[in-house]
Amino acid sequence: MNSYRSNILKDFEINIKFILAGLWTSVMFCYLYGDYFELYVPDKAAGLLDGNNVLNSPMKLFLAALLMTIPALMTYLALVLKPKLNKWLNIIF
Repeated sequence: MNSYRSNILKDFEINIKFILAGLWTSVMFCYLYGDYFELYVPDKAAGLLDGNNVLNSPMKLFLAALLMTIPALMTYLALVLKPKLNKWLNIIF
């Protein structure tokens, strides 16, 4: 009985790849929450309908899409890349 209680709260080692993938997933969810709650700003929905918003050109829209794609790709890449390339991509992004 005593040895059972001492093993209950022991932590186990998690592979760094899973930690990185979890962090990139968190970043992606922060983007999604920000986009969702931005809709509650007064006149934001009306601006989206009449075209009066920040992403009003194809280039700005492409750059925003590229920015949103990075966390989604890095979630996957953090799990499958070799450690050296994984390290540098995580540092860069």
